[in-house]
Amino acid sequence: MQQALSAWDFGTVVRVVRRRSGLSQKAVQDLTGLAQGFISNVERGLKEVNGREAIIALLTGLGLPSDLRPLLLAPFAQIESQRLGETIDPLLPWTAARMVTSLEAAVGGAMSGLNRRSVIAALGGAGLTQYILQTAIAPPETVAATARNGIGVSGQLLTSLQSTTDALRLADASRGSGNLARAATAHLKVLLRLLKEGDFNETTGQRLAGVTADTAIQTGWYHFDSGAHSTAHSLLLGALRAAHASGDSRLRAGALSFLAIYGYSAGDPRDAITAARTARQIIADRDAPALHAMLLTRQARGHARLREERQAHIALEEAQMLCARGRGEDDPHWLYWINSGEIMGQTGSCLLDLGRPEQAARAFADARNAFSPDEIRTRAQFLSRAATAQMRAGDVDAGSATGHEVLTLVAGVRSARLNDNLVAMLTEARRCSSAAPAQELLERGRTVMEERAA
Repeated sequence: MQQALSAWDFGTVVRVVRRRSGLSQKAVQDLTGLAQGFISNVERGLKEVNGREAIIALLTGLGLPSDLRPLLLAPFAQIESQRLGETIDPLLPWTAARMVTSLEAAVGGAMSGLNRRSVIAALGGAGLTQYILQTAIAPPETVAATARNGIGVSGQLLTSLQSTTDALRLADASRGSGNLARAATAHLKVLLRLLKEGDFNETTGQRLAGVTADTAIQTGWYHFDSGAHSTAHSLLLGALRAAHASGDSRLRAGALSFLAIYGYSAGDPRDAITAARTARQIIADRDAPALHAMLLTRQARGHARLREERQAHIALEEAQMLCARGRGEDDPHWLYWINSGEIMGQTGSCLLDLGRPEQAARAFADARNAFSPDEIRTRAQFLSRAATAQMRAGDVDAGSATGHEVLTLVAGVRSARLNDNLVAMLTEARRCSSAAPAQELLERGRTVMEERAA
């Protein structure tokens, strides 16, 4: 197996795994999402696994052990670099100092309001896959400071800083990220200052890196939800480094889950699938059914954007099954929002992307009562998609009624992503404008959108 991995001989990898485990080719297909005929041809040497998505799908699906992962990195970097004729990001070696530097660069772009490339410029294609692979195989780094008469970083201080991050997270679900991005960025700057100038030991340093990772993830999300995609991408890549430094695999999975959102919303949907699958492999030893369920919805959204209907349904069915188990011992505190309503809402979004508006409308109907009344932005987001699905399915009256409910909810909620969904909803109403309810919704919607743009 070591020889096969070093040579990137994936046909031998599959043969050895199947011989030792008794797995059928159909079972390998179910685990990896790769077609059975393709797997058969790979085993017989008639096909090669060349694509980055196929490589990630194969290795994460088969559960590559951590002690064998380093064998892949050097050949991967060399082959991809030669194939693309470009240099691999020189900051890929993951050290604590580079983690701080990458986040400082991202924060600098966020504070200046610039949507520019930084030292960890937005990655895509092979570059992003390299980054994702690194979080799975890079050795852990030590985060500790020597005594330098800086600020003493105590457990009490870290608890207070974490509570600020948690409070901002709760506010986001209610009023949207537009009111939070700058505040969260300033909070992240405080944490970075502590990493650079604070006094702490290795244990406290790991905890500080964890709070920094969580804060950077949320800050990246707030900027993404505000429409600053490049800044968000840089923050999320820096967050992934901080999560790695924390030693908490759940935080690494969390950062990858938001990179998955970036993939299916603004980038390459295949990156969403890669990120979600890798995250699940990272937390394979954790009792975290809610976290696994969330990652499966991210994977499903990527499949749906690619019109891979079968794979999307498989991921969603497993997510529903895991969600029904309830929270596990290792499910993180920040994942409070995963419930049956969230799964059904994401199912509705997938069905809408797959061109199944009737089924999407039913899924959204099942989801709507599961959301807390305080989660205004989240409810408005899903209900706007529900209205689009209802009108697209031909139920103009129901879609218009849901649309009016959305327009009432959105007052005071600032979110570029929500605006995109409102535009899609009103575009659908325009197609149905011969019906009086849709015309009324359209007229009210124009007024609301003008107010939001002011």
